Amino acid sequence: MHSVWKIVCVLLLFYTVIAGFLLPVPALPILNETIRNLYFHVTMWFAMIIHMAISIIYSIKYLSGSQLRNDLKAEQYAITGMMFGVAGLITGMIWAKFTWGAFWVNDVKLNGVAAAMLMYAAYFILRNSADDDTKRARLSAVYLVFAFPLMMAFIYILPRMTDSLHPGNGGNPAFGKYDLDNHMRMVFYPAIIAWTLLGLWITSIRIRIKNLWNETNL
Repeated sequence: MHSVWKIVCVLLLFYTVIAGFLLPVPALPILNETIRNLYFHVTMWFAMIIHMAISIIYSIKYLSGSQLRNDLKAEQYAITGMMFGVAGLITGMIWAKFTWGAFWVNDVKLNGVAAAMLMYAAYFILRNSADDDTKRARLSAVYLVFAFPLMMAFIYILPRMTDSLHPGNGGNPAFGKYDLDNHMRMVFYPAIIAWTLLGLWITSIRIRIKNLWNETNL
C-alpha cells in the first residue's frame, strides 16, 4: 500500500506531460499555445503552497511539543516548497517572455513572488545562523508561522487589490472564464495532484536521508 500513491504519482506525471502537450486548448489571442504552461507554472505554485502549509503544521507541532523531528520535517517541506517556488518562477518568466515580451515586468504579483522567495531564503539563512539545535528549531518555527501568511498576502491578496497583468487579479478575468470546454480542467487538476505527490515523495526521501545522517553523526 505504501507504493500505491507513488505509482499514482508517476502515472499522473506522465499524463500531465503527454496530455498537457497533446490535448486541445482554447485558441486565445496573445496566449495561443503558451496557455499549456498553465499545467506547469500554476500547478507548481499550488504544490509550493501545499508544502509550505505542511511546513507550517510541523512548525506549530514543534512549538507545542518541542520535538526536533517536527522541526526537521518543517525544514524539509519548506525546502521542497522552495524548489517548487523556483520552478514556478522560472516557468512563469518563460511564459512572460512569450506573452508580455520580457522575462520580468513591473507587476505586483511578480514583485510579490520575489519578496516571498527572498523571505523564505532568509528562513534558511536564519537556520544556519544558530548553533544550538533547540534555539534553531524555535526561531525557525516562529519565523515560518509569520512567513506563510505574509507569502499568501504577497501572492494572492495584494494582487487582487491593485492592477495586475495576471488573470484573476486587478480586474482581469481568471482562466476559468475562458475555459468553457473543460479540456484544460481534465489536465489542470490531475497536474496539481501529480506535482504535490512528487513533492511529498521527494520530501520523504530527504527526511529519511537526514535521519540517517543524524544517526551516523551522534
